[in-house]
Amino acid sequence: MKKPKVLVFSGYGLNCEEETKYAFDLAGGQADIVHINDLIDGTKKIKNYDILAFPGGFSYGDDTGSGKAYANKVRNHLWKDIQDFIAQDKLIIGICNGFQILTNLGILPGALTYNESARYLDRWVDIKIEGNSPWLKGIHTISLPIAHGEGNYYVDDKKLAELKKAKAIGAKYVKGEICEYQDLPKNPNGALEDIASVLGSNGNILGMMPHPERALFMSQLPNFSLLKEEAKRQGKKLSKYGPSLQIFKNAINYFKN
Repeated sequence: MKKPKVLVFSGYGLNCEEETKYAFDLAGGQADIVHINDLIDGTKKIKNYDILAFPGGFSYGDDTGSGKAYANKVRNHLWKDIQDFIAQDKLIIGICNGFQILTNLGILPGALTYNESARYLDRWVDIKIEGNSPWLKGIHTISLPIAHGEGNYYVDDKKLAELKKAKAIGAKYVKGEICEYQDLPKNPNGALEDIASVLGSNGNILGMMPHPERALFMSQLPNFSLLKEEAKRQGKKLSKYGPSLQIFKNAINYFKN
């Protein structure tokens, strides 16, 4: 069976392309890292892919606000291609800076503004899945790392009501295993109603601040040593792969099924 094709955007400060490509390849897809200029000049075409991924990073140095300049470049040169792609029941993911790009494009509602602490944060969080999405199938809670200065999600009351009605809140920050283990507050950035992820297009579009591509292996978890020792004492074998790989597998399986 032909592998689903994944386009991982790159250029102008996006810096998580390699990890994102690796995640999709590991999940069974065929991912290409493509500079946005190669899409603009037609060297590569969005229509030839099944999945679009806007990875994390600091596009244009966040100088005009996180994700804004990159979103403007997409809107000015690739907007029709993006709209056509969405209309074809394909999948899109935006991670961290990619989530910011999707909100600035208006593909996802709301905005991501400065962390409540006014500081850049690099830590782990626990999130609970709230919405229905091909990306999140079979996942209930998951622990993932974050690394951002503008992850404080906000949307007005009307849009918030619409999100809830459509079950388009993808995930919320909760006080789970990692937060308890490290004695951390559940909400790292002050996001409205603890929102960590938002969905669009009946769940086919996923925007999330945490980085699933940075937690593909159990050895990356901050409590790995504890989990390894517990498994050893119970005579069990600890899985090599972390639970976040399921997000990427879900996307690949969406097309295989």
